[in-house]
Amino acid sequence: MAIRDSLRDRLPAAPLRLPRAAAFRRFHVERDLRVTMRDGATLLADRYVPAGVRRPPPTILVRTPYGRRGPASFLNGLPLVPFGFQLVVQSARGTFGSEGEFDPLGCERDDGLATVEWLREQPWFGGSFAMYGASYLGYSAWALAAEAGPELRAMSLQITASSFRDAAYVGGSFALESTLSWTTLTHRQQQAPFGMLTAPLVSRRRAVRAARTGRPLSELDVLTGGAPMRFYQDLLAAHHDPGSAYWLKRDFSGTVGEVAAPVSLLGGWYDVFLPWQVKDYLALRAAGQRPYLTIGPWWHTDARHGLVSFRDSLAWFRAHLHGDFSGLRPAPVRVYLTGAREWRDYDDWPPPGMRQERWHLHAGGGLGQDGPQTAPASAYRFEPTHPTPALGGPSLLGNSRPVDNRPLEKRPDVLVFSSPVLKEDLDVIGPVMADLFVRSDREHTDFIVRLCDVGPDGTSRNVCEGGLRLDPGRPAADKPVGTDGVRRVAIDLWPTGHRFRRGHRVRVHVTSGAYPKVAVNPGTGEPLATARTSVPAHQEVFHDPDHPSALLLPVVERPPEAVAPGGEDGPYVGA
Repeated sequence: MAIRDSLRDRLPAAPLRLPRAAAFRRFHVERDLRVTMRDGATLLADRYVPAGVRRPPPTILVRTPYGRRGPASFLNGLPLVPFGFQLVVQSARGTFGSEGEFDPLGCERDDGLATVEWLREQPWFGGSFAMYGASYLGYSAWALAAEAGPELRAMSLQITASSFRDAAYVGGSFALESTLSWTTLTHRQQQAPFGMLTAPLVSRRRAVRAARTGRPLSELDVLTGGAPMRFYQDLLAAHHDPGSAYWLKRDFSGTVGEVAAPVSLLGGWYDVFLPWQVKDYLALRAAGQRPYLTIGPWWHTDARHGLVSFRDSLAWFRAHLHGDFSGLRPAPVRVYLTGAREWRDYDDWPPPGMRQERWHLHAGGGLGQDGPQTAPASAYRFEPTHPTPALGGPSLLGNSRPVDNRPLEKRPDVLVFSSPVLKEDLDVIGPVMADLFVRSDREHTDFIVRLCDVGPDGTSRNVCEGGLRLDPGRPAADKPVGTDGVRRVAIDLWPTGHRFRRGHRVRVHVTSGAYPKVAVNPGTGEPLATARTSVPAHQEVFHDPDHPSALLLPVVERPPEAVAPGGEDGPYVGA
């Protein structure tokens, strides 16, 4: 076994306030451990063990498709080893030396459970293990967690969810950019120069360029990867139907409440998986569990959440594997309030004491808490051949930092509703929803709602957004209102934690495109993968007393004191 130097000197220990790891300043590593799956395929794993331990320390198990070594080893949990844990990192089927074909999402339950069976049989296994990881690594943990047995003592998962179905079809609309980018990434990562250091950027650039060609969706994977890519084609064929055979073996949201191990979750306000990570938290709470939840001002590939994740995971594992609870914070929920640059601690999510306020859309572009006004509907025309773009918002591999949306607001296919200047701070923390009364001359169409913060200088930065695809072939996502074609639609936006400061304004967009983040709705009802024709849609949004369209904001009173004020100067990295 090889010996590696201490990791402690490589970590910025001061801001993390880490416990000392002097007893574990070196570690051993075993490479290419062979793990046989139930179908005979052999997957490879590496094992890291802190030097100087007399008894087998608790194990942290990580299953990943992104490689076991190099820069990936730090993301896989290697910095945890010097603190008294052994780490087993396994390459998923069909990746980085493991046998078989990589079938994204499809083999993680069976392969994960076979790996746990193998783990129990090893002479160095001490009888307890934890699961750790971000994104796909976290999904791999959820896939086996409900059936892992009593040896699973803790889970610490980041920017992930127990199901990726709804993230692939946001509100029923195909998440084109994220899906095509990720498929290209996993298809090319082992060939890309410098591997995972460059593959995400290259993959997203290829995906965006391919999406803008206007070619049918079924052809875009060839443009980005040079050949048809199975996962991308599978998603196009599987659609959003939760009852399809494809998703039944890939959706573990129904078993979250059966997980007995303590769970800590970390997410970001601008992460593509946040809404479903919050649902996992709520499922655990409904089952009587007491999970921890941390949400910061981060997006999926934001490096800033890495150090926070490491510190919180270390405290979580020390508590539930070593019995040292001194590093855990008292409150289970901690969220960062953007716009205020401060952290808030709560006993639960949504925050206790939250109240839902109804902010009505008004004719002429107004927005406020005063009731709906008698006035004609607001209207716009959506042209699929010139789709409304998305300037910001959650992206899997891109930078999702909020941006100025004023260029978007000049377009005739975007309705803009703005409040008067706020006379006092408005703290919005919790789930956000739009309740719209709409009419379209197309049965197949999309509606997208975006919440923005308008500063005194006119800058309009996106806070959160969401969308809904109307399709008569799907279970009703809307309700008819009367006989004149008006439909009432409920649109879930991303959860948020944001302060609209005094002197700012609240703004809402209503539109029908967010390209290329989601695929354009051609309006014809043709199959998603092969649609070549499109028709424009005439859209109306009603806001009269009989059709009181509104945004529902979760408002929380400002506490006397906040946690770790100052954002980047505090123990957490803020925005």
